[in-house]
Parts: sequence; structure tokens; C-alpha cells
Amino acid sequence: MSNAVTMARIYLIEGRDDVNKVITRLIEIDARGFTVFKGVAGLGTDHRLHKASLLALSSELPIIIEFFDEPERVKEIIKQLGSLVKPDLVVSWPAQTGI
Repeated sequence: MSNAVTMARIYLIEGRDDVNKVITRLIEIDARGFTVFKGVAGLGTDHRLHKASLLALSSELPIIIEFFDEPERVKEIIKQLGSLVKPDLVVSWPAQTGI
């Protein structure tokens, strides 16, 4: 049996955005669960390439926090993250579980 859910993805940059504050807030608001991914390269909204480098101490790598839940719950979670994350750095889409 499948259930309708909404997937949400938050795009951040290591060292620039406070990833720990978003993670803490997701725990506080009892998100169903989430996963944090660290990218090896990405083009930011500043149109600068952020990539791993052996020479750089702070590489500003892309960080993605992804979670899913019931559609209304995801809307509420995104609303509660509004003070920490710019709206254009959050994307969401409908999905199904249990397929």
C-alpha cells in the first residue's frame, strides 16, 4: 500500500549557512526524519563554483538536507524553517512511499 508524501530538499553551503541550526530545528519540531548529504561540487546562487580542494581549508561544499512527510506536515516544517533558510533554497515535490 502506497502513501502520498511530499519530499523536501534544502540547499545550503558548508561554512556559510548554519547547517547545525537547521538540523537542530528539524529535531525540535519532530521531523519524521532527514538525511544530510555533502556534495563534492556545486554552483551556488552566487554563481560561484564550490568544489572540494586539497589546498583549501574551508571548501564551502554544497550541503543538502532532505526529508519527507505527509504533505501538510512538510508545509508546516518548511514554514517553521523560514527564519533559517531562504525560500528559494527549498524545493519540494509529491512522491509515494511503499511502492
